[in-house]
Amino acid sequence: MLDIVGLLQTEKHAFTRSERALTEIVLSDVDSVLKMSIVDLAAQADVSPPTVTRFCRRLGCDSYADFKVRLAQSRFVGQRYFAPSSGPSSVREIAQGVINGIQSTIYDTFEQCDFDAVERAAESLVKSHFILSYGSGGASSMLATEAEMRFFRLGLKVSSSTDHQVQMMRAASAASGTCLIAFSLSGNNLPLSKALAVAGEYGLTRIVVSRAGSAMAEQGDIFLPVTWRENQDILRPTPGRYAFLAILDILAQTMAARLGSPAVASMRRIKHQLVVNRDGDDAQPLGD
Repeated sequence: MLDIVGLLQTEKHAFTRSERALTEIVLSDVDSVLKMSIVDLAAQADVSPPTVTRFCRRLGCDSYADFKVRLAQSRFVGQRYFAPSSGPSSVREIAQGVINGIQSTIYDTFEQCDFDAVERAAESLVKSHFILSYGSGGASSMLATEAEMRFFRLGLKVSSSTDHQVQMMRAASAASGTCLIAFSLSGNNLPLSKALAVAGEYGLTRIVVSRAGSAMAEQGDIFLPVTWRENQDILRPTPGRYAFLAILDILAQTMAARLGSPAVASMRRIKHQLVVNRDGDDAQPLGD
């Protein structure tokens, strides 16, 4: 779908004077332009209707009617981003909003945590011969690599992937006894969902950490739902990733508790080498 608003914002400096006049009118009040006829818009920009038609064609639209359809689509998607930000501006206010959002998200995550699903996921992971950790895009990629970091310390064989094609190939070639864990904040990562479907065809146990009711959720043999309230302030980073990290930490510690001595022995070896070769401080985190 052509993003008319985005195109106008990025290309307006290369436009002619008449095109810039039309651009300013469109960007200043999209809703009003959607109600205008070609004659109305031409009159407001002090140009002729044929100039408006040429302007629309320059933007990749067949006609003024097509332009309005695409403009309406662009307006509908991400409409919060049309209004200027009205959030905090001082560092103290920003910090307070960020921290409060994280705290609320963490508390809500505990209240909504499916403890039985975490137990089943932990049991499947510790009993597996190999673990594949998948995630793609932004925080989901970070979660995939974070899961690899959490699990190998426990002495488990694990590998993460953030590439869709590699994810599908590895799912298809995975040996019996492989367990797959996948992360998606949106739950709408369709290529990753397809990789999970492939994993299901070959009998892999699939653990999905995502939004309930999503395409990803449908592909999970064990589903760990994560729900959070998104920011209305478009400038503030999503607190959702903290909810996912909390679930991952809960899962990792549950796995460590179920593994017992083997996990402790693996972590002790790692800590020994870090103390000897890094800083001599036993109180530091385990490789973080």
